[in-house]
Amino acid sequence: MSRWSKRLILPLVVLLIVIQALQPARTNPPIASNHEMQTNLTVNRAVSEVLSRSCNDCHSNRTAWPWYSHVAPASWLVVSDVNRGRKALNFSEWTTYATETQKKHLSEVCKEITEGEMPGFPYTLMHSAATLRKTDIAAVCQWTEGTSQRLSAAKEE
Repeated sequence: MSRWSKRLILPLVVLLIVIQALQPARTNPPIASNHEMQTNLTVNRAVSEVLSRSCNDCHSNRTAWPWYSHVAPASWLVVSDVNRGRKALNFSEWTTYATETQKKHLSEVCKEITEGEMPGFPYTLMHSAATLRKTDIAAVCQWTEGTSQRLSAAKEE
């Protein structure tokens, strides 16, 4: 090992230790079950399972924080992704959305999983079980389309 490399190792180790003190807040806000999507909509078992394994960590207040979410700098990325996901769509706060927004979210869920945008590649890289099969995508899209139609019909009544 060169002298230059030896001089670089100690500052890097110190830097890695110091950045561990700069941990972002990993939160799971309180859940009011009466606001959750699965409490307010009929969700069949297959779709519920897909949402739980592939969506809830970033799109609900039920995030299971993995070990690497406690290690900087990965923790910064994970917390940022979860916060952005919850801001875009939060299944735990479903009833806070207007009916038209709910229908839009349902449509976007189908669109994004069909296009392979969700779940994101970094997430499936670390959570292989979250990878969606064609049957998962078909089930979720069929459910979102039917649910959107039921929401429209209920609003007309």
